[in-house]
Amino acid sequence: MMSSLEILLIALAGIGAGFINAIAGGGTLISFPILMAAGVPPMAANITSTVALVPGYLGATLAQRQDLQGQGARLGFLVPASVLGGISGGVLLLSTSERLFGFLVPYLILLAALLLALQDPVRRWLLQRRPHGGSGRLAWAIAPVFLAALYGGYFGAGLSVILLATLGMVLEDTLTRLNGLKQLLAFAVNGAAAAFFLFSGQVLWPVVLGMAIAAVTGGLLGGKVARFVKPTVLRLIVIAVSVIVAIFYLVS
Repeated sequence: MMSSLEILLIALAGIGAGFINAIAGGGTLISFPILMAAGVPPMAANITSTVALVPGYLGATLAQRQDLQGQGARLGFLVPASVLGGISGGVLLLSTSERLFGFLVPYLILLAALLLALQDPVRRWLLQRRPHGGSGRLAWAIAPVFLAALYGGYFGAGLSVILLATLGMVLEDTLTRLNGLKQLLAFAVNGAAAAFFLFSGQVLWPVVLGMAIAAVTGGLLGGKVARFVKPTVLRLIVIAVSVIVAIFYLVS
């Protein structure tokens, strides 16, 4: 049983995660540590956070669906790779002992914070390429997307940065269209992993329901105020908090 304060913190974490994902990305770095702070074991916290935030990924995908026009061939190759990678990551997670995963938690948080810090450099690099068409070596994208999805199914934070960088290296297209493709693939990864986790016995359903509603609320709020908030500033705050949390777990 959770205290009223812990329930309030989880609801606020859901709102914060949805808000941050809508503007800067990295919401998992808020929801996951808060669940652990509320006494949820690391693996159950990771799985519960993944399932709870899936509606937010769906919303982001629907918001950019127009950018997927003309990308049917890519989806036919990369969505199955994303689904298989997400499920494989879930299998790998459940094959990891609770003790080992708990040991890895601070390093995974630091890795996710690093990926979040690389988001702007990755976007600048993609913009500098200035592609002129929608071509590229599609077959070369399958294996890297699968590996990115494997990571996403295992932990998930920072997945969007990995996917965007991967797509930018192997496909020639505008940043807007690649970002739309990235959103759908991220939803495929997290949706597949979440579906697999439904049978794991590690999902805390009352927490999932409350956090999912809170995350959708936060996402809608973030969408409304996005023009007034600098994503870079918000991203730096999330990175700083993540580093502090990781150091705390390393020390403790």
